[in-house]
Amino acid sequence: MAHLKRTWKEMNIFKQKIQDPSREKLLPDPLKYPYIQPPYTLVIELTGVLIHPDWTYGTGWRFKKRPGIDYFLQNVGPPLFEVVIYSSEAGMTADPLVNHLDPQGYIMYRLYRDATRYMEGHHVKDLSCLNRDMSRIIMLDCNPESVKLQNRNAFVLKKWTGEDEDRTLIDLAHFLKTIAASGVDDVRPVLDYYNKFDDPLSAFKDNQRKLQEEEEARANLAKGEVKKKGWLSGLTSKRS
Repeated sequence: MAHLKRTWKEMNIFKQKIQDPSREKLLPDPLKYPYIQPPYTLVIELTGVLIHPDWTYGTGWRFKKRPGIDYFLQNVGPPLFEVVIYSSEAGMTADPLVNHLDPQGYIMYRLYRDATRYMEGHHVKDLSCLNRDMSRIIMLDCNPESVKLQNRNAFVLKKWTGEDEDRTLIDLAHFLKTIAASGVDDVRPVLDYYNKFDDPLSAFKDNQRKLQEEEEARANLAKGEVKKKGWLSGLTSKRS
């Protein structure tokens, strides 16, 4: 019986190691002065967001880069965001792909399948293990099941299936830069608002267009007031 109990205990320990992330703190502590720690953390799934896997008899597995990926990483990388790849792919497969995608080194950290939490048949990302302020983490994914533990931090995109005309990453870069530039204390209310729309990025672009139109209207009104004051001043001088 003692032997069976020890065997059962070891099996449970092994099972727990498979189900839980490989360590309690998935990222090191934030950088201290004089190094620059970006104020926000951007967590990105690899497959379906940045690349599309394709297999044929002739070529085997090939991975296609999403259009705009270089522009995207350049605009959302440090100092605005601490960029982290957090993928359900195995590290042996994904790490060479990340090396190819990011030769400039905008991606600061890489987390793979061993860092996920295995729940009900899904590899789930657990942001509570990232060792970062939850109010300043944005997670990009294309699978709602992968982000269910902290869905308020998630911005779920439609899975990219290899279309060459796709420009989602360019629009997404503008969206994320706007959030970072605004200096919000908590990104979750912003994501809550845009996640209500069927197409959050289109809603963002509409809001930006309306804001630009309002600013132009105010600028034109201010110019009109200046001209009016100049005309009245000239008229008063003539009467004098």
